[in-house]
Amino acid sequence: MGRQKGKRTSIAVLTLALTMLAPMSAMAAPVTSSSDFTYEPTKKTVMEKAKLLTEKHGITSLQYALIDGGEIVVSGQTGKNDKNNKVPLTSDTIYGIGSTSKMFLTASVMKLVDEGKMDLDLPVVNYIPDFKMKDNRYKQITPRMLLNHSSGLLGSTGSNATLYGDNDTYSHDTFLDQLGNQNLKADPGAYSVYSNDGFTLAEIMVEQVSGMSFTAFIHQYLTGPLDMKHTKTPQDVVDPADMSGIYSPLVEGQLPQENYNVIATGGIYSTAEDLVKFSQIFTGEVQGILTNKSVEAMAQEEYKRGMWPEDSDTSISYGLGWDSVNLYPFSEYGIKAVTKGGDTISYHSSLIVLPEYNLAAAVTSSGGTSAKDQFIANELLLSALEEKGIITERKPEKSFGVPVKAGIPKEIATNAGIYGSINSVKKIEMNNAGQMTVSTLAAPSNPAQEYTYTADGTFVNDKGTEKLKFVTEQNGRTYLWSRTYISLPGLGQLAFSEYTAEKLEANKLSQDITASWKQREGKRYYVVNQKYTSTVYLHSSPILSFHMNEETPGYMTNSKIIGASEAVTDLQIPGMAGRDSKEIYFAKKNGVEYITAVGSIYASEEMVQPLYSGKQSVTTIQADGYAKWFSVPATVKGKVMTVKLPSNGAFAVYDQNGICINHTVVSGQNEVVLPENGRIVFAGDVDSTFEISLK
Repeated sequence: MGRQKGKRTSIAVLTLALTMLAPMSAMAAPVTSSSDFTYEPTKKTVMEKAKLLTEKHGITSLQYALIDGGEIVVSGQTGKNDKNNKVPLTSDTIYGIGSTSKMFLTASVMKLVDEGKMDLDLPVVNYIPDFKMKDNRYKQITPRMLLNHSSGLLGSTGSNATLYGDNDTYSHDTFLDQLGNQNLKADPGAYSVYSNDGFTLAEIMVEQVSGMSFTAFIHQYLTGPLDMKHTKTPQDVVDPADMSGIYSPLVEGQLPQENYNVIATGGIYSTAEDLVKFSQIFTGEVQGILTNKSVEAMAQEEYKRGMWPEDSDTSISYGLGWDSVNLYPFSEYGIKAVTKGGDTISYHSSLIVLPEYNLAAAVTSSGGTSAKDQFIANELLLSALEEKGIITERKPEKSFGVPVKAGIPKEIATNAGIYGSINSVKKIEMNNAGQMTVSTLAAPSNPAQEYTYTADGTFVNDKGTEKLKFVTEQNGRTYLWSRTYISLPGLGQLAFSEYTAEKLEANKLSQDITASWKQREGKRYYVVNQKYTSTVYLHSSPILSFHMNEETPGYMTNSKIIGASEAVTDLQIPGMAGRDSKEIYFAKKNGVEYITAVGSIYASEEMVQPLYSGKQSVTTIQADGYAKWFSVPATVKGKVMTVKLPSNGAFAVYDQNGICINHTVVSGQNEVVLPENGRIVFAGDVDSTFEISLK
């Protein structure tokens, strides 16, 4: 696709973060030596619960470790490394850790702060002179804002950052150029909303200030001194045989190695044992990497600097890098816990540190979620605290109880309406019987959630696990506040408290603008600028379709239409529900309409040509590097297509529902039966030629 291999790329993926800290009790017991305990009860309990996850909750394999006072006292793994069970799991099996990588970036920044080479509260432009944006407010962004998610950057720009078996640095190398075409979604520092882009920008900042690649920096200052021999990045030599196996329901066999080339955002590989070694920076067990001042600064309640919901039990309460600095359920015992979780498409991780007790737990997995990993990390620590006598009995799981119905006041009823959230729009309705329903538009198959109004001014579901209320913030916007307890039988309980949606105000459009958008109703658009190794072709949405909803005039899903060819995600939600905003632009060229959004380019159906129905044909990637898309005519459906592939190219085939049935980078198969009304995409470097045969 005409890209060059360069320094390195950064991608953010992913990732959900689940964690939280709480203040330490003054009654805390003195720290005891790990040698005083066998940890046999902890080992037994954790193994049982880990097996429960791999056997019943969609996790292929899972690895865990507990460190106490600098000694790894529990280490184990369960599940299958490969589905044929030929390659055993060990403590050295390497996993992607997703956004837990952000803690390596945060530690790197704080290292430079300790050395006097960086100030958290001076503008980023002092350290990256080439950093520019369309929105002049970018000059106010500081390193602190990158690390506490309050920069105002859109969120996740990593075009071509997630690749199979490919460490192309295109995304990293072009990141500043991509930001140069964007606006901010909020004033810098206004509120903290999860942002992968902030950490990719901070990665570049570390590189420019240190004069080293990020990979070289972390090896010299972090992984080397901590003897983390199994912690790598896509820029290292990594033997795929050392990686845990990853799978997809779309593919029969094992997937190729998954590279997130925006490394600081989500691209580091590690093991549970290496992650607990890393945690020693934050317990004070290892000196000389960061000062105590920097470690303490990372664990401060950064989320309180801007707009934020009222405090309660939660896994999201940002520090510097940390997802939570007041993590439940440890907050219930007066114990300070900090946490970071990470999710890529296939890999997941959770790291929890109890600084005052020199304890930390780490879990990595193939399949599942970081939230499920957090259940095991919680159990490792709670069992250890029990064994050491620091806690004497477990607190019972929480619930709001069965709701007692009350009449809905008129002022509360006015909050009914349409609410936007990350990639979705919700409809909230209320009736005179004290009931509220929350349904997701464009997903009619999902049942509406029902809640009962109670005398304390909140709505509670029948199970007593979720409480909702409406809050109008100082910015004049109305939010749906949710407080939730999530339990898995036999595994424990997580808690979340956050604004989950924002009320969408009426957005009246002129007749001309409305007509322009109605012309796009039902049209399909096809991605054209993703590299042939991109995970997008298998897992994401290489084909988009637009459908306007009569209940949300003036909006395209959750994006506000601001012109005939422009829409923007205008949500101002702290936490997770307002992440990954987009500026969407349409433009026509040679009869084809193109969409540009956070680095991705899609072309309209007019670009798609019917596949030649003769026995032999050829297609070549042109100078623009764009992928070539073809439809499957009725005359060739059911025929076998065989393609002679170029060295730097691949193809993927989709059925009429847009489901990928073959991606050659993943399957290695260049022969496929063509589906009825399907689509085919050929992608590769400029001048790559594909020789197509049908029979």
